[in-house]
Amino acid sequence: MHWYYYFSDLLAGMLLANFVPHFIKGTAGDPFPTPFAKPPGKGLSSPLVNVLWAMFNLIVGFLLFRFGKVSVGDTLSISVFFIGIACISIFSAINFVHKDKV
Repeated sequence: MHWYYYFSDLLAGMLLANFVPHFIKGTAGDPFPTPFAKPPGKGLSSPLVNVLWAMFNLIVGFLLFRFGKVSVGDTLSISVFFIGIACISIFSAINFVHKDKV
């Protein structure tokens, strides 16, 4: 496979993992940081904005997943996909630890 398929796998993992906290917080009615908050990524966005951001992440992540041809039969593609999940998960854990102290 070409390099851009693996790049797509990485982004797909990141976006699909990023879907989860925004969707959960949004549907629970809790504010949570998004890129649209003030300051971006630090301030809290409304639950509706979080659900919309989650849906965007889900749709684009799914399209990248399909484009990247992630497959259990291709160890490298599935590994890169899971690396994307790990990267955004670790980043989120570090970045959002103080989200309630804005």
